[in-house]
Amino acid sequence: MDRIGGSVAAFEYAYLPKLHRAGYVAPNLGEFESDVISPGGYVMNSRPDIYDNVLVLDFKSLYPSIMRSFLIDPCAFWLAQHNKLPDENIVEGFNDAFFAREGHILPSIIEQLSAARDQAKKDKNAPLSHAIKIIMNSFYGVLGSTGCRFFDPRVCSSITLRGHEIIQTSRDWIEQQGYAVIYGDTDSLFVWLENNCQGKKPKTPEQCQKIGQRLAKELNQWWTQKLLTDFQLKSALEIQFETHYHRFLMPTIRGSDLGTKKRYAGLIHTLEGEEIIFKGLESARSDWTPLAKQFQLALYQRIFAGENHVEFIRQVAADLLEGKRDADLIYRKRLRQKLADYQKNIPPHVQAAKKYQQKTGQVLRRGDWIEYVITLNGPEAIDCRESPLDYEHYLTKQLMPVADSILYFLQESMQAILETQMTLFE
Repeated sequence: MDRIGGSVAAFEYAYLPKLHRAGYVAPNLGEFESDVISPGGYVMNSRPDIYDNVLVLDFKSLYPSIMRSFLIDPCAFWLAQHNKLPDENIVEGFNDAFFAREGHILPSIIEQLSAARDQAKKDKNAPLSHAIKIIMNSFYGVLGSTGCRFFDPRVCSSITLRGHEIIQTSRDWIEQQGYAVIYGDTDSLFVWLENNCQGKKPKTPEQCQKIGQRLAKELNQWWTQKLLTDFQLKSALEIQFETHYHRFLMPTIRGSDLGTKKRYAGLIHTLEGEEIIFKGLESARSDWTPLAKQFQLALYQRIFAGENHVEFIRQVAADLLEGKRDADLIYRKRLRQKLADYQKNIPPHVQAAKKYQQKTGQVLRRGDWIEYVITLNGPEAIDCRESPLDYEHYLTKQLMPVADSILYFLQESMQAILETQMTLFE
C-alpha cells in the first residue's frame, strides 16, 4: 500500500525537469476531464484446434516502441493542439489527437532507456535489463491513469489503438505470405506454418526456425518502409521470432465451440529435452489440485506425442476412486477477507476455514492460506477432516474438464472413455 502511485512519481521525476527546461509548466492533477475511453490491448479471436508447428512472433516493448515511433507525448500533444501546426509538422493519433514533430520529450526518454537496456543485456545484467523493461512498460499505464497529472485518454488511446492497428496489419501481411495467424494477443502473433498455401510444409525444426527468422526480418523491414512512406517517421518497432511450438493446443471456451483467449498450451524443444508450456490453463493456476495439474501434463504429453491416452485416463480415474491419489486432492487458497466479511456466496475454502475455526478455536485472519479437501459433507480443512472424500467431485470437477479441453479435438470425451470401459466389464 505504501507504493501506490510509485510509477506516476517515477515518471514525473524523469519527465518534469525536461518539460520545465523546455519552458513549459505541467498541469495540476485532476484538471482535465474527458468522455473519451481508451481501450485495452487488442486480443484476436482464436482458431481452436491442435496444431503442428506454430511460431510466436512478438513485438519487443510494443507500447514504448509506439510512443517512440509515432512521437506520442503529452508535450507534443499540447504543442500540436494549441499552436495550430500545419499538417506537415504533426503526426496524427486517434480520437482527434495530434502530436508535434518537434518539441517532444517522451520519445527521447524511451530511446535512452532502450539503449541502456540493450547495454544491460550485452553486460548480461538481467536484473537491470528487467528493471528498465518494467519502467518503459509502465509509461502507458501512467499516461492512462487518472492519478497522473498528464492523463488524457486521447494520448493513451493513441497508443493502444495504434497497437490494434499494428497487430491487425501484421496479421494481414503474414497471411499474404501464405501462413495462417491463429491467435494474437496485445503484442504477439501465433503463426501456423502448416497452412502455407504454396504447399511447402516445413518438415524439420531447422526449417521452422528459418521461416520464423525470415518472417520477423521481413516484417520489420516492411514496417520500417511503411512508417517512412506513410508518416515520414523512423520506425522503432521491432518484432522478434520468439518461440517454435512443435505441437500446440488452442482450446475452446468450456461448453462452446468458440476459441479461448489468453489460454493455450504448446510443446517446445529445449537443450534439456521437451517441455510443455501452459498459459492460463489448469497447470498454470494455483487454485487447481496437484492431481489435476499432474494429470494435465501427463495427458498432454501423451497426446502431443501421439501415444495411447485412453488407458492412461482409465488408470488415473481408477486410482482416484480406489483412494490411491488422496495426497494429491488438496486445494490451497488464501483468505482475501476476514471470515466474518463473507456473508453471501461463501466459497469452498471459506466454508472449510469456518469449520476449522469452529472445531479448533484457532483464529484465522485475512491472508492466511487454507488447505482443504472436498468431502461428502462439503469442504473440510485437511487438519480436521472427519468425512469421507467426495471422489465423484474430483472426477467430474477436476479430471474431466482437464481431459475434455484436449479430447474435444479428438472427437472424444473422458466420460465416454470411462463409460466404454464400464460396458466392457458388464
